[in-house]
Amino acid sequence: MRIIIVGSGKVGTALIDHLAKEGHSLVVIDSDSEVIENLINKYDIKGVCGNGTSFEIQKEAGVDGADLVIAVTSGDEVNILTCLFAKKAGASHTIARVRTPEYSEQVIRLKDDLGLSMIVNPELEAAVECSRILNFAQALKIDYFAKGKVDMVEVKLPVDCPLIGESLSSIRQKLGFKVLICAVQRNGEVYIPTGTFVLEEGDRIHVTGSHRNIVDFFKKIRLESKKIKNVMIAGGGRIAYYLAKRLLEDGINVKIIENNWERCKELSVLLSGAQIIYGDGTDQSVLIEEGIEYNDAFVSLTGIDEENIITSMYASKLNLKKVITKVNRMSLFPMLSSIGVDTVVSPKQLTANLIVQYVRSMSSKKSSRVETLYKLVNNLVEAIEFSVKKSNRVTNIPLKNLKLKDNILVACIIRGKEIIVPSGEDKIQVGDNVIIVTTNTMFDDLNEIIR
Repeated sequence: MRIIIVGSGKVGTALIDHLAKEGHSLVVIDSDSEVIENLINKYDIKGVCGNGTSFEIQKEAGVDGADLVIAVTSGDEVNILTCLFAKKAGASHTIARVRTPEYSEQVIRLKDDLGLSMIVNPELEAAVECSRILNFAQALKIDYFAKGKVDMVEVKLPVDCPLIGESLSSIRQKLGFKVLICAVQRNGEVYIPTGTFVLEEGDRIHVTGSHRNIVDFFKKIRLESKKIKNVMIAGGGRIAYYLAKRLLEDGINVKIIENNWERCKELSVLLSGAQIIYGDGTDQSVLIEEGIEYNDAFVSLTGIDEENIITSMYASKLNLKKVITKVNRMSLFPMLSSIGVDTVVSPKQLTANLIVQYVRSMSSKKSSRVETLYKLVNNLVEAIEFSVKKSNRVTNIPLKNLKLKDNILVACIIRGKEIIVPSGEDKIQVGDNVIIVTTNTMFDDLNEIIR
């Protein structure tokens, strides 16, 4: 596909990295010539230096033949105008990043009038992710499929977990739960496990099933989630605003520590039910004074990754029920779990995943369509939900007879209201939604799972 990306900040660079690896023809527009030159040298892409709202610049980038224009500059207005002009100039699809709460709500209502195919808000996506995790405190990460019918939950196995030393097949026979362990992280390696795989202490497992079955499963293995009632947030930016708003609606007490006085005044008006504290949320003495140890959860949302990591390490030592850390630099991810930072949220990666999902759905073949896509385990694993539109090479054949490629697991089949955790006898049918978990990272059609 021919894709134009306008803006090469954190989100733009993450998109370039994902989409270039998937073989798309990319053109990047940015006003900084040095940034453009560095990207051209690193990736097999084209670059145009200039303002993305300029018709001449868009024309130079080939907008009239573009399948998709993605505007992810730091300015909401620039992104909206860029997409509006691109659509008028002949681009087939447009995606705009819109971050400001007031703009976001208006643009969603005017989405079709503006010719926008999709609107993405990194801060809102990060807040939603944090909210999900706080509602299930034992989870390191929670992803949803089939419009919320199916959960995929990542947890770390504690010392006393009854699953340790058991093979996956024996777990299923003994416990009889309708859930599936579909990926395991261990010592820096990732496994798509078979029935003979034996779990060990410290494994991070991804479990798929209906929300009710997931909850029942974790109760039985002594990983029952504890209710979060009080949350402290360090940093009062957009993510903190979106998150606090959701938490307050759920009846959770919220305290935000922000070191900008003007922002504190804004938040006190916007979030009348929250406690807004003027202070440095990365200062240990401030955290102690504000009673961090008496909270159930701590969320570090400042603009500096290193500060978030260090503050979260301190909060983790206090044995709170949950600590969540905002980190954008992917290079830091591999070392975080080894220093006790287990639950990480990355706004730029969440946004990149949403856009890559949209791109995959555009390029899907006619027999199936990508509905949902999550990149897991530092982008080493993908969980993809396909909707089966018509008969193809995998339909109406028992799963045990399919010649699947290596490291692929059919994790779940959704058939109407029925959620099937599949065995070898189950078959994929037309009309199903199918969740695939794999270390192969470029599937856009269900047929690609077989040899």
